[in-house]
Amino acid sequence: MITALKPYQVYLLLALGVLLNFYLVANEYYLALAYPLAVLVVIAALFAADKVLLLVVFFTPLSINLDKFEVVKAGFFMPTEPLLFGIMVLYLMRVLAGDGISKKFLRHPITISILIYLGWILVTSLTSSMFVVSIKFFTVKLWFIMACYFFAKEIFADYHNMKRYVWLYIIPLTGVILYTVIRHSTYAFSHETAHWVMEPFYKDHTSYGALLAMFFPLTVGFLFNKRYGAILRMGVFVVVVIFAVGIILSYTRAAWISLVVAFAVFVVMKLRIDFKLLVLLGVILGGLFLANYDQIMLELERNEQDSSDDFGEHVQSISNISSDASNLERLLRWNCAIRMFQDRPVFGFGPGTYQFQYATYQFSYEKTIISTNFGDGGNAHSEYLGPLAESGLLGMLTFGFLVTVVLVRGIRLYYRIEDPEMKILLMGVILGLITYVTHGVLNNYLDTDKASVPFWGFIAIIVSIELYHINRGKKALGEAESAAE
Repeated sequence: MITALKPYQVYLLLALGVLLNFYLVANEYYLALAYPLAVLVVIAALFAADKVLLLVVFFTPLSINLDKFEVVKAGFFMPTEPLLFGIMVLYLMRVLAGDGISKKFLRHPITISILIYLGWILVTSLTSSMFVVSIKFFTVKLWFIMACYFFAKEIFADYHNMKRYVWLYIIPLTGVILYTVIRHSTYAFSHETAHWVMEPFYKDHTSYGALLAMFFPLTVGFLFNKRYGAILRMGVFVVVVIFAVGIILSYTRAAWISLVVAFAVFVVMKLRIDFKLLVLLGVILGGLFLANYDQIMLELERNEQDSSDDFGEHVQSISNISSDASNLERLLRWNCAIRMFQDRPVFGFGPGTYQFQYATYQFSYEKTIISTNFGDGGNAHSEYLGPLAESGLLGMLTFGFLVTVVLVRGIRLYYRIEDPEMKILLMGVILGLITYVTHGVLNNYLDTDKASVPFWGFIAIIVSIELYHINRGKKALGEAESAAE
C-alpha cells in the first residue's frame, strides 16, 4: 500500500493533514493537537505494527476515559482504543490483500470458540432493541480481539514478545499502584476513599483490584525464574510487595476471593489431582448447598457486618446480604438481568444495552441507598449474567464455553511443556485468567481496555505456546524456536 504512493503524493497528503489540523484547532477542536502523534503512529503501524501493539499494552494501565472530561464527549479510552482500532483495520486489510490466517490457527479449538462467541454477539446485535449501541459494542469487542488475540498471536511467534507483553503492562501498573497508595495515604487509607483514589486511571477500586489480582500470580511466578539474575529478581520482589500492598489497600473483596480460588487451582495443578474427583466434589458440595439452602440463607441474613476500614470486618462483610449496600445492589443488578432474560430468552435486548434497559426491571423493595430510579448505574456486575440479559441463553453459554475451552487447553498444555521458564509464564497466565473469570461472577470489565488487553492477550499466549513453542525445552537449552505452522 505504501509503495503505491509516489513521494509527492505522500507530501501532499501530509500538507492537507496539516491544514486540516490548523482548521480544527482554530475551531476549538483541541483533540486535533494529537495529529502529529497520530501520523507517527500510523507510519509505525504500517512498518512495525508489533511495536505499536506493545506500545498499546504499555499505555493501557495509564489510559484515560475521555467521557470523564469536558474536552470531548466520547466514551472511549485514550490513547489505546484508537490505536487498537487502527491495528484492527490494518490487520484486516492485510488479510484481505492475501496474507491469510493459517488454517492451523483457525482450526484451533480456542479460535473456534472465540469465533462462535463473536458470531453470536453479531447476531444479537442485528436483533438488538438498540441497534446503534449494540453495533458499537460489537465493533469495540472486535478491535480488542483482532488486535490482542489474532494479531498478538503473530508477534508471539517470537517467544520474547510474550514476556514483553506481560512486563509492559506490569511496569506502568506498578506506577499506578504507587500513585494510588501515595494518594490514599493522604486520607489515612480509609475505606471510603479507596473507592476513587485510583482515578483517573481506573474508574473504581473493583476494576483496579481485578487487574492487580490478574497480574499478581505472574509477578510471584517471575520470582522463581532461575534465568533472572539476583538484581533482577530483587526488582521483581519489590514489584510483588507493591502489588500485594495495592491489593490489600484496594478493599476489593472480589479480588481477594479470586486470588484464593487461583491459589486453590495452583495446588490442584501442582498435586495433579484428578479432574474427575474435582467434579465429584463439586457435585457433592452443590448437593449439600441445595439441601441446606434455607438454613444457609438464614445464616447469611444474620450477618449485618458492613464494609469497614477494619480488614477483618471487611472480610466478614463479603457474605452480608442483609444490609451491605454494595452486596445488595449487586443482587439487584443480577435479578434485573434474570428478569430481562425471562422477557427475551433467545436474543436478549442486545449487546451493551443492559445499562440502558434495566431501570424498569428494578423492584422497589430490592433497591438500595445507591440505586437510581433512572437505572443509570452501569452494567450487570457479572460477565455471565450480563450476556444472559443482552444476548440470551446462548450469549452466556458461548462465553462460558470459551472460558472452559481456554482453561482446559491451558492446563493440559502446562503438563506437556518442559521449559521451566515457559512453565512459569504459562502457570501465571492460567492463574491470572482464573482470577478474572472468578472476579467475573461479581463484576464485568471486558468492555474496557484495562481488562480486555490482558484477557485476550493471555489467551493468545496460550495458543502461541501450543503452536510455536511447545518444543522449546527440547531444543538448544530452550532458546530455539519453531515458527512453522
